[in-house]
Amino acid sequence: MLTIPALRFARSLTALSLLAFLVTTACRSPQGQQSGPADSRPVVLTTFTVLADMARNVAGDRLQVHSITKQGAEIHGYEPTPSDLEKAASAQLILENGLGLELWAKRFTAAAGDVPTVTLTQGIEPLLIEGDAYAGRPNPHAWMSPQRAQQYVDRIVAAFSGLDPAGEESFRRNGEVYKQQLQQLDRELRSSLDALPERQRLLVTCEGAFSYLAKDYGLEEAYLWPVNAETQATPKRMARLIETVRTSEVPAVFCESTVSDKVQRQVASAAGVRFGGTFYVDSLSEHNGPAPTLLELQRHNVRLIRKGLSPQGQ
Repeated sequence: MLTIPALRFARSLTALSLLAFLVTTACRSPQGQQSGPADSRPVVLTTFTVLADMARNVAGDRLQVHSITKQGAEIHGYEPTPSDLEKAASAQLILENGLGLELWAKRFTAAAGDVPTVTLTQGIEPLLIEGDAYAGRPNPHAWMSPQRAQQYVDRIVAAFSGLDPAGEESFRRNGEVYKQQLQQLDRELRSSLDALPERQRLLVTCEGAFSYLAKDYGLEEAYLWPVNAETQATPKRMARLIETVRTSEVPAVFCESTVSDKVQRQVASAAGVRFGGTFYVDSLSEHNGPAPTLLELQRHNVRLIRKGLSPQGQ
């Protein structure tokens, strides 16, 4: 017997078939020609906006790169739409993060048919979640480490070179430039976070998405839930985090842009500390926002950390 999600997915596939037929018919002239100029570059889909930004830095102008999810989307439990499935039907490559981040990816790639899918965390040694119901599972947010993000770039270069062999040199060159930018970012973040006092290095967030960044730069972390799921913000978790905040005398707590910060604001109020602001992790901001690229996402987050945890918000 099909579950409700499975039924919905099956209906989506049926809707997609009809939609694809109508769109194909509508876009052709009576003589069977395309009604407008077509972009002949291969299409690459990524599962979320951060990966799309990384991929565009490597692709240059040789490939079309699109994110399945939009800015602000909660990607862990995302449900693909008929429009998403239509995009997959025209793609030549799909890039996913892996490590259990995209719970919906297997269904999506299965619906996409024979489109090759590359998992960008393959070969990366993951950090494991500790002390929770998720204990022992990999933390999927490896792109939050500029060092590990360079391994993503290498995987993207290899994937694009296989898709478009004539562009291999261009992809390799673009990848090297982007890796240099990530190396510079690593130096910036290290210099900025090294200035935090020893007693003010606990990073308190809604989701445990900062494990890689914390490990790279000598921070500790505490959170309401290990992987985005607001329903996990139970009274027990809240009470435990409030006690942690009080005991550590941390001056500020934070939350991520793709979830509600209501519970974390309650934690801040109960513990007598500030709510330090909104981080970007699983999604970029709009182009005119504070985190339109991965590099700016990291700089924005670290500015908030410095302001929230430094004496007098320096």
